[in-house]
Amino acid sequence: MKVIPSTIPEVLTLEPEVFKDERGFFFESFNERAFAADTGIKVHFVQDNHSRSVRNVLRGLHYQILQPQGKLVRVTVGEVFDVAVDLRKKSVTFGKWTAEYLSDKNRRMRWIPAGFAHGFLVTGDCAEVQYKTTDYWAAQHERCVAWNDPALGISWPLKGEPIVSQKDRAGKRLRDAEIFP
Repeated sequence: MKVIPSTIPEVLTLEPEVFKDERGFFFESFNERAFAADTGIKVHFVQDNHSRSVRNVLRGLHYQILQPQGKLVRVTVGEVFDVAVDLRKKSVTFGKWTAEYLSDKNRRMRWIPAGFAHGFLVTGDCAEVQYKTTDYWAAQHERCVAWNDPALGISWPLKGEPIVSQKDRAGKRLRDAEIFP
């Protein structure tokens, strides 16, 4: 597996080794030993999630203030513009974001550690996103930072108005959001 650091060092892009032949392809989407050896990060995943969204759906920016989740994100159908925002107040990259296109073509994955908000925009006709989490979903701890907060200045590759849930429309600006110490 190739590990590619982002502009925020803790957020990593991972490229698995893909074996192709006339039948198709095969790759390991996760191997705990290889992940630890290649990234230096020891994780234990407790939950897998799977979403399907149509073009221009924007989900996020989500995080859990208690029971924070590290996420290993990949796209199995389509393409997304995947964003992570550092919400760790003492971090030198607090309030900064990093993004990567993830798709079924490039087969890249992203490691987004706890302490970050996460979101994505579907840039193809549809996308199926699958991700592993290091803690369980807890509705009472879920929070959302506004995807369009000017203080963040995220350059979403939008074509028209995004399709956003009511919950995400109610996201708070970074200055008003609960953040990590």
